[in-house]
Amino acid sequence: MTQTEIEKLVKKQRDFFNSGETLNVSFRISALEKLRACIIKYEKKINQAICADLGKSAFESYMCETGLVLSELTYMIKHTRKFAKERTVHTPLAQFHSRSYQKPSPYGVVLIMSPWNYPFLLSLDPIVEAVAAGNVVLLKTSEYSPNTNKVVKRIIENVFPKEYVSCIFGGYEENSLLLQKKFDYI
Repeated sequence: MTQTEIEKLVKKQRDFFNSGETLNVSFRISALEKLRACIIKYEKKINQAICADLGKSAFESYMCETGLVLSELTYMIKHTRKFAKERTVHTPLAQFHSRSYQKPSPYGVVLIMSPWNYPFLLSLDPIVEAVAAGNVVLLKTSEYSPNTNKVVKRIIENVFPKEYVSCIFGGYEENSLLLQKKFDYI
């Protein structure tokens, strides 16, 4: 990807985040449920891709990668509403007429750079948490796991609009270009 394409993508993502659509907890949960359904649908292809890249058996792929992502999805779907609620905290005596609370809020545009050794788990697990928190995500996959990257990209494109979650392939050059951009969290 060129610098201009990356800039356009990051701008689209920032605009989508600023629209406030990701603040809706039901929207987040719906996206996570779609992701879980898509992973279950592509489970065989995920296992084949991991086997081609790393030589892991289907059992090991499920135990070390796919199963952990599905477990995390189930947990976050169940608990996202609770995590997004504001919490009442102690009000100092000097402000006794007021109400004090903590309200969790998303960072914004998040960059995830996944390594090669657990390409499925370390690509999708951070996406699950970032989406559950209300962020938009740009995923940069490792160049050393091309088969898994293709499956991950297909899953992401089937579940999320490009301005919500996107996936970029590439190597050192793309990493350098991405790290020159302003992200709210990496």
